[in-house]
Amino acid sequence: QPTFRESVESCLTQIVGVLFGALIGILLLALRLPPLVITGIGIVAVITAYNALGIRFSPSLPCMIVVTLCTTEVPSPVEYALTRVWDTAIGLAVGMAVNTLVFPYDNSRRIRMLAESLDREVISFLEEMFDGDDVLPDSAAMTRTIDTMALQLKIFSNQKLLLRLRRQQEELELFRTCEGKGREMLARMEILSRVGRPGRLNDENRLRLKAVGAQIRDTRTTKNPQERDIVTNYHVRQILAVRQELLEALKMLKKEETVKR
Repeated sequence: QPTFRESVESCLTQIVGVLFGALIGILLLALRLPPLVITGIGIVAVITAYNALGIRFSPSLPCMIVVTLCTTEVPSPVEYALTRVWDTAIGLAVGMAVNTLVFPYDNSRRIRMLAESLDREVISFLEEMFDGDDVLPDSAAMTRTIDTMALQLKIFSNQKLLLRLRRQQEELELFRTCEGKGREMLARMEILSRVGRPGRLNDENRLRLKAVGAQIRDTRTTKNPQERDIVTNYHVRQILAVRQELLEALKMLKKEETVKR
């Protein structure tokens, strides 16, 4: 599984399933009933026991083992069950070692790319906001990016990379900072999208936007600023300030990426 926690749950599903299925199968063989009868009883017993005990793992594996034991002529059911448990344990141990130490799943680069795309989407939004027409930009693209980032962060937080837990925790905090900055900018972008035609940019914000490479085609001046102009410039100023904080977090992430290499 992609994360350490999911891998542990998968291992437990296998171990519990093998042990439970082997135990039920051995007990049923002692009844000396026809194979199809004890197979049916075994499947019902496994599913009932899983529900009664609140075991949230899938009962398919123990049912499969019950079917094998009850319908196949096995010279020694106990030996077969113990061998199946031993083989499963070896396979899971090797798989966990590879997944945790050799090739651990690491989606940090994807999260960083999503965080970097937030910056581009903010600039694109502001360019479209002040392109001189009455069509307001849509923040749906940035919403999707942030939701995807939140999903990837959940996966990242569930992955325990044993050889660098401290560094991973530091990365996680930086990623969460980026997500928080993205949501803060998104909230202000949505406010700007609801004000109708945006107010006029003041000289300070116009210079800031040009400094970050934004192309502003709205040539209106703010000689006599109105309420809409004041509100618009306030939110633009806040968006640019939060964007700068996002960029600082991204710089720290790049440093972490360099150390990791």
